[in-house]
Amino acid sequence: MAEFGARGTRAGVAYERMRERILENRWPAGHSVLERELTDWLEMSRTPVREAMVRLQDEGLIEIVPRHGLRVLPLSAVTMRELYQVLCALEVAAAESVAVDPGRHAGLAGLERCTDDMDAALDADDRVAWARADERFHTGLVAMCGNRMLIETVGRYRDLARRARMMTLSLRPLPRASTREHRALVAALAAGETRLAAELHRAHRVRGAAELVPILQSLENNPMSGETIREHP
Repeated sequence: MAEFGARGTRAGVAYERMRERILENRWPAGHSVLERELTDWLEMSRTPVREAMVRLQDEGLIEIVPRHGLRVLPLSAVTMRELYQVLCALEVAAAESVAVDPGRHAGLAGLERCTDDMDAALDADDRVAWARADERFHTGLVAMCGNRMLIETVGRYRDLARRARMMTLSLRPLPRASTREHRALVAALAAGETRLAAELHRAHRVRGAAELVPILQSLENNPMSGETIREHP
């Protein structure tokens, strides 16, 4: 068995490794793992693994199946709708802050590179690479606003947004529209058009919610339909 120090540390490692698989949709909604498979994979005893499972269950990511292991829970359409409302409000505020202050425009080149990476990923039919670039774009936009409290608040929801992005990746239409919308936003930011930047980004998030919420509703009814990657355990 691998040694990671104190029991709490081992539980923390188990938690992070299992959580990463869920967020990346390597363990999709409906996926089940036996406790014995978990202990073998993590090279740990049952105690830290169970502690990690309890923490994941408290976060609403899994349910513990008595005498068996865990089952990954779907991300509900209601949660997704609420998440997009929060992100829309906060990211629009961030976009307005960037547009109105030319001193913040130095970061726009980074947003352009993210958008270029999104286009290249779609041309290569690599949706995972597209998702990574899309996440960098949104993270970069918020970071540019300079509002520490806003940045920290968005950060609390970043993993939830990441999970939604990965869960729906293979089920949504090819996301060319997102790339076009990102380019239009960057142009508005560079021109200092505060109102236009806000309108564009609000429309972007509203369209995204309208596209993804129905997909998540279908996954709630048929969880395993969203599976993209199968890995041991």
